[in-house]
Amino acid sequence: MELEILGAHQCESLNSKLVSLLIDKVLALDAGGLTSSLTLSDQQRIKAILITHHHFDHIRDLATFGINAYSWGPIDVYALDSVLDVISKHLLNDVVYPDFLKNPRPDKPTFRFCPVEPGKEVIIDGYRVLPLPVKHGVPAVGYWITSRDGKSIFYTGDTGGGCSSCWEAISPELLVIEVCMSNSYESMAQQSGHLTPRLLKEELIDFKRLNGYLPHVVVVHMILSIEDEIREEVAQVAKELGANITLGYEGMKITL
Repeated sequence: MELEILGAHQCESLNSKLVSLLIDKVLALDAGGLTSSLTLSDQQRIKAILITHHHFDHIRDLATFGINAYSWGPIDVYALDSVLDVISKHLLNDVVYPDFLKNPRPDKPTFRFCPVEPGKEVIIDGYRVLPLPVKHGVPAVGYWITSRDGKSIFYTGDTGGGCSSCWEAISPELLVIEVCMSNSYESMAQQSGHLTPRLLKEELIDFKRLNGYLPHVVVVHMILSIEDEIREEVAQVAKELGANITLGYEGMKITL
């Protein structure tokens, strides 16, 4: 099982992209930096896209992927029903961009929307995928994804913490979790449903209490302008917990 980080940030610049992950080149998680990170031939290998929530930095490249996949769809897009509703009403609505649910033809659309239910496992191209609710400013889920050989990754998407119910349900080798802001912005992070390194430490302590171990942890969704602060504070958390915690970056690959 290979994870590639296409986009590791909450902000975009020449060298940073909005958050998007890719598993084994076929399963995409969030679509902030999906098309801007892949060649057309790489995009053609993608079988399904899993969206955690409807915020722009997680759905933007659905539009650009849709126009590329116009000739080879349909591609399945999985998300909460309310998230799919926002995407169809406000992004792929024939006003901002084409409605890829009916184009190029209603019987052969570019996208097929597949609603997920928290706590109900689905099989996607041979992967077991369990969506689990996470706390954020809007309805959101994280995804526990298990390959045919039993390797697994849990991706939280955006979350403000309080993940105990998720930790009780999973046992991944790799945890990809957001840390959007540094500790000096903790009040703002809590108000908007995001983590800081201090709040990450609390979540990891809770994970170990419930599961008896800590997986390899990769941090994503950093605000670019304060990334150096986040890196220093995350390194301190890793030292205090004796944990393997690294900041994700564009192009990073991890094999389980």
